[in-house]
Amino acid sequence: MYDNNDISIIGYSGHSLVVLDAANEAGIIVSSYCEKDEKSFNPFNLKYLGDESKEHFDWGAVGSFILSVGDNQIRKKLFRLVISQGKQFITVAHPNARISAKAEIGIGNFFAVNSIINAFARIGNNCILNTACVVEHECRVFDHVHIGPGAILAGNVTVGECSFIGANAVVKQGVEIGENTVVGAGSVVLQNIPNNEVWVGNPARKIK
Repeated sequence: MYDNNDISIIGYSGHSLVVLDAANEAGIIVSSYCEKDEKSFNPFNLKYLGDESKEHFDWGAVGSFILSVGDNQIRKKLFRLVISQGKQFITVAHPNARISAKAEIGIGNFFAVNSIINAFARIGNNCILNTACVVEHECRVFDHVHIGPGAILAGNVTVGECSFIGANAVVKQGVEIGENTVVGAGSVVLQNIPNNEVWVGNPARKIK
């Protein structure tokens, strides 16, 4: 069990509401949040600590962090910032997430309700595995990836760093997806995708 007195979440809008709800369900009580400005909407009654990117931010006030920013590149930058301060990350997994004991899991990840991570899958650091997504056996998901709600990675799929797989997309077994790549919602990916491209459709095709 975590020490609930010094856990802070970075980001307090949109995606963070899902993360905080899952954290509460898992018995992880977050006490504060970090944002550029204090929020008027504070549904979890968290203490505002300030902007973590500012030089005067009091890092000593926090023991562990949860990252709740949907944008992969911003989340990657924040992950590196927190690590540079010698701080720890907490992985949040909703109690109804199903993570195989044979899977390899990094740090600072989020596993939403009904997400499934099957045997010998490898999940890097700082990833979002969103609601009801499926990561099948022996998949490799690199750091700072976001797998959208309902997306399915069949067996032995690779997803490169900072890539995004949209909601309800399906990726055929054995396909390799490069870094900084976007797969649009509902797409069906049947072939490898290089770095830095956007693919959509059924079957998925490059659009830029």
